[in-house]
Amino acid sequence: MSSLDPSYNAVMARKNEIMKSSLGLDYDDFIQSPIAFNYEGMMKATGFSLEEIIQIQRDTKVGNTPLYVLHNLTEAVRKISAPGKGASILLKDEAANASGSFKARRASISAYQAQIKGYQGMIAATSGNYGAAVASQAAQRHLKCIIVQEVFDSRGVGQPEIVEKGRACEAYGAEVLKMSVGPELFYMLLRTLEETGYFNASLYTPFGIRGIESLGYEIGNEVRDRFGRAPDAVICTHAGGGNVTGTARGLLAAGCDSTRIIACSVDLSGLHMASDTAFNRKSFTTGHTGFGIPFATWPDRVDVPRNAARSLRYMDEYLLVTQGEVFYITELLAKWEGLERGPAGNISLTAAVALAQEMDENQILVVQETEYTGAGKHHNSQLSFARENGVEIRRGDPKDDIPGTTIVIPERLDQVHGKSQDIEKLRRSYLANAAKNYPVENWTANDMAFLAADVKKETGWLERNLPN
Repeated sequence: MSSLDPSYNAVMARKNEIMKSSLGLDYDDFIQSPIAFNYEGMMKATGFSLEEIIQIQRDTKVGNTPLYVLHNLTEAVRKISAPGKGASILLKDEAANASGSFKARRASISAYQAQIKGYQGMIAATSGNYGAAVASQAAQRHLKCIIVQEVFDSRGVGQPEIVEKGRACEAYGAEVLKMSVGPELFYMLLRTLEETGYFNASLYTPFGIRGIESLGYEIGNEVRDRFGRAPDAVICTHAGGGNVTGTARGLLAAGCDSTRIIACSVDLSGLHMASDTAFNRKSFTTGHTGFGIPFATWPDRVDVPRNAARSLRYMDEYLLVTQGEVFYITELLAKWEGLERGPAGNISLTAAVALAQEMDENQILVVQETEYTGAGKHHNSQLSFARENGVEIRRGDPKDDIPGTTIVIPERLDQVHGKSQDIEKLRRSYLANAAKNYPVENWTANDMAFLAADVKKETGWLERNLPN
């Protein structure tokens, strides 16, 4: 039995040592100041080429997923668009990965790293598909697996999607530590890592992000092979930033320098993600603004010293959609395209319907993920649970959607609009958060260069927008 102090404050004080031991990666090698670090150096420290990553994933049933043209949905969008408008909508079917989501790409490299470094098991803190992905990859690598999962509110009631994901983790052989919503999740992760000596399969390590690069790489190369050019835009569901970051890096590796990277989240504004009362009044447990906004404006609020997911470094646009719009498109995907997929994986598809109407008919718009569905993940289960928790479900204009109060499902396709998020405002918020961590008067030329790259702007823009 460990003689180390298990109290909250003591464990949190040891977090850097715990992280170093559980990752085999010393972040001190890359940190340059309280805000700047050698980002590309950290990513290269994984030691894998993109070709090696693709082979590692192939060995555990990950990658090379189908890319479909959604003919019926594209045709329907063109009917409601202005003449000459209505881009072709393509969909990368990531439900075909082992465990049923793109998260298998993230987990695959962590599992391989854990195996070759001699760890006996893997641990991840998650409420979602990532836990199932880690469990699936661990099983194939003969590793033990523990998932620390936020499941319940204070009444002991679990959101059906989260309960389903926990069931999937257990089906793959993982031990699931089921917890109520609150700040103790990170504490329990640290304690479990320290007590077991297992590998930390965090969502935010360079191993996890580099695993997604193969997704963008596949999209870029397959679109070019089939259509003779790079995609005009790729839409990525945005939560913690890894999906946007990894996909964009893969597209760049495939030579798709001019492809627009569009992030998309479900608008859950007004619902606090750590609130016990709000926990079961949201129908999406990931891919929403409760993660998307905070992680864009300060990526390093995570369980590792520096986050490898840097969404503002790569995104060109950021679109928000409503819960009702996503449920509507989920239904259309099944009935028009014969693909029944989970609602959270259809967030970016919903944005695609809105964006395709504004793009030219000869342009190519790629939705870069889907996820499996079933049981609690099915949209009918989600809507039933929302009703049980007092949320009104009705048909109408989704602009009237109020997160946690009303889910308004569109009556027609032309009511799916989404809304643009002000990226400039997010960039300024990021700088303000950087200033809170390290006063502006202390910023060096290296800090300025890092921050400019992190918000995808020139240093001149940075100088004009320095926080007061």
